Amino acid sequence: MDSRSSGVIALPDGPQLQNAVGAANETSGPRTVPGRVIPVPASVSPAMQETIAMPYRDSEWRLDPPDAEGWRQAVAGLAAHTIPAIKKIRDRLGVRVEPITVAGVGCFEVHPSEIAPANADRLLVNTHGGGYVFNPGEACLLEAIVLAATSRIKVIAVDYRMPPDHPFPAAVEDAFAVWSSLVASHAPDRVALSGGSSGGGLAMATVLRAKQEEVPLPAALAIQSPWADLDEVGDSFRTNEWLDSVLVTYGAGPSRAAALYANGHDRGDPLLSPLRGDLSCFPPTILLTGTRDLFLSLTVLVHRKLRKAGVATDLHVVEGASHFQYFINPFAAESQDVLAEIASFLDRHMA
Repeated sequence: MDSRSSGVIALPDGPQLQNAVGAANETSGPRTVPGRVIPVPASVSPAMQETIAMPYRDSEWRLDPPDAEGWRQAVAGLAAHTIPAIKKIRDRLGVRVEPITVAGVGCFEVHPSEIAPANADRLLVNTHGGGYVFNPGEACLLEAIVLAATSRIKVIAVDYRMPPDHPFPAAVEDAFAVWSSLVASHAPDRVALSGGSSGGGLAMATVLRAKQEEVPLPAALAIQSPWADLDEVGDSFRTNEWLDSVLVTYGAGPSRAAALYANGHDRGDPLLSPLRGDLSCFPPTILLTGTRDLFLSLTVLVHRKLRKAGVATDLHVVEGASHFQYFINPFAAESQDVLAEIASFLDRHMA
């Protein structure tokens, strides 16, 4: 039994269980908790209940390819599975997608069926999630499609380079190149930046890099469950371990992706772990996470650090949601609610 399971006890319910747990926690130190089954919450909509009840996705969380070619095959296999689902969402939302190149980097221009009048000359740039390893090409489009439709704004999705062929700092270089080019040709106060999971960490790193290079910063930042530190930082890495049905446990997929992306670099580098950087430069920021998200604590820590730095910051937590499930099912009432919050936030903070 390893350290992750050594603090779990399984006893019958009732006074016997209460006495055993009470006795195990009479002294200061780690908490000992009983093994238990966590039901799907009745406090959310039927659509979100269905999403929360989804089983672990073995095709992702337990991936452990033996070499670079194995990683390439795994990435291609997952993309082939993901792209048809994304296209269904694209068609349902009436979104149009065009491949483009910005500053030599492959991107997609995403057009909603209707652009809000206030967004006529506004632009949202998106850096996608996927552990810095997954979702190349059209597989990168889920966030951009959903945000374009719900915020009624044109989105540029950055198809940045990824491991195993292009580890850190390739992703940061690509995202920064695209950002620099776009704010040179658009009014910076009308351009915002978004990203989810690893894309959220990359969006934060892009802001830090822009500050270093004295390039205009985004008018606003919308980041969802950001992977803001590549190490296992935060309480929810243990409290939500095995409860998050997407990431499941840091010791599997996330730790392997982190090692592949960092490629031996010091993880304390703020461009790898932006939570460790100076966030005082950041624009107004909206953060999303879920109560079952493995990255819940990371999102909370980013929120508190931004607030301490004097940055106007909103934090929204989706009841019952595992990592990124408000994008996995963007049609659930809870997802629509927080996506509307993003749209409102961007509208308030873009010129």
